[in-house]
Amino acid sequence: MFFSLVLFTAEFLGLPLVPPFYGSHNANFEKGVNFAVGGATALERSFLEDRGIHFPYTNVSLGVQLNSFKESLPSICGSPSDCRDMIENALILMGEIGGNDYNYAFFVDKGIEEIKELMPLVITTISSAITELIGMGGRTFLVPGEFPVGCSVFYLTSHQTSNMEEYDPLTGCLKWLNKFGENHGEQLRAELNRLQKLYPHVNIIYADYYNALFHLYQEPAKFGFMNRPLSACCGSGGPYNYTVGRKCGTDIVESCDDPSKYVAWDGVHMTEAAYRLMAEGILNGPYAIPPFDWSCRSSGIKNSGSSDT
Repeated sequence: MFFSLVLFTAEFLGLPLVPPFYGSHNANFEKGVNFAVGGATALERSFLEDRGIHFPYTNVSLGVQLNSFKESLPSICGSPSDCRDMIENALILMGEIGGNDYNYAFFVDKGIEEIKELMPLVITTISSAITELIGMGGRTFLVPGEFPVGCSVFYLTSHQTSNMEEYDPLTGCLKWLNKFGENHGEQLRAELNRLQKLYPHVNIIYADYYNALFHLYQEPAKFGFMNRPLSACCGSGGPYNYTVGRKCGTDIVESCDDPSKYVAWDGVHMTEAAYRLMAEGILNGPYAIPPFDWSCRSSGIKNSGSSDT
């Protein structure tokens, strides 16, 4: 599950949409580049496979993405000094990464306690990547937390239960799964605070994806969504308009007439309306910790020829 905050950030700053690195041919990376891959993990695939967590979707980990970034630098920025200058002036968005490590473990029916054992390993991997980028000159990082997966259409369907005590009475989300997402955020923030003390010249901003999204489920009408917006816009069957194995885009699965009324697009992704509101909550507050300081932002950003990202 990945969130295209990088696209909304570029739009907010008046920059072109950030092109993907993988699969791009003759793309212009002067204003930024996106190394994200759908389904990517923080941990190496071989490590997860050794633990019985098998998945066919991708073999791209955070380490693979970081290596691709380092290998691409000569073509993006030229000399080592120019590249260091570019990295020093870049906003580096670290993910969201790590959620798929947990997803794939849930998909193969690993127990919650075993999945919890992955959490410190995922966070250490994210921390190590940030540390490496700091060594390369990185000074501004935006590091997202986990989503409230207890509100995910996929998990609401796959972990449906008749025990109503497992559901949040206000939102209808699964409380124990949301607690898992909260725990990830708490541990990640603690690690980011440790890094911030080690590198006081660096700006490390935590993007609270959990509360930015959960707020939409708490007060859906305030944001123009339907009441109890837990169903998928694009899906079929079941109480959440979702059936495992029936993918959005196939002949047997139709989308809703007005996606802007829905938080969830399909089983695992949000609608553009939901993503946009999340981005606004992070870029303009209150879901960035510490908040962004846009006082230096000017119309010059929109027309500048600078290669700063």
